[in-house]
Amino acid sequence: MEILYQDRALLVCIKPSGLLAVPGRGPEKQDCLSARVQALWPDALVVHRLDFDTSGIMLLARGIEAQRALNRAFAAREVHKRYVAVVDGALEAAPVTEDGWGLVDLPLNLDWPNRPLHIVDHLAGKSSLTRWRPHPSFELGGALATRVDLEPVTGRSHQLRVHLQAIGHPIVGDTLYASPAAQARAGRLLLHACELCLAHPVSGEPLTFRSAAPF
Repeated sequence: MEILYQDRALLVCIKPSGLLAVPGRGPEKQDCLSARVQALWPDALVVHRLDFDTSGIMLLARGIEAQRALNRAFAAREVHKRYVAVVDGALEAAPVTEDGWGLVDLPLNLDWPNRPLHIVDHLAGKSSLTRWRPHPSFELGGALATRVDLEPVTGRSHQLRVHLQAIGHPIVGDTLYASPAAQARAGRLLLHACELCLAHPVSGEPLTFRSAAPF
């Protein structure tokens, strides 16, 4: 666990892939990023989460007032998040848009019989929006792959993973949503939270944190 930034209101960490963000059920799932941070800063409180297999920037508040302020900022979509992923296949550029980004607009819902999987659900799903921008494709593990910049406008569980699967390009190494062949091309999920921009919850100062993907 790497500490990227700390002050009296904020802690910014780099979560490795393969570490829970918060405790799970059972004694074997108590080791997690929040527990490790709270062992050093007992006032640290969770504001958002990353999937077990996802690496990258994760923010924690110090104290209840900072947590409330950050929760309001997340709810108002005032926190900008960017991810980078490597997806299966050659993902072509989005249709020409004003800023060069494509948009996946597909409602998501929990797949109750197959939890924790999520699915596109046009009847009962919650509105889910993901902006995406591909880089040139390249060969990875004997097949084509594409590095993609991702910006989740909404914050649904597994949103990026399901949206990319839905457009035919699941994330390489994704044991939940990719084909066995695409899973085998990497030793981990190739998804990393690489940038986080927000206003400081106390001072209002604009802050930007970045972390290069380890793949």
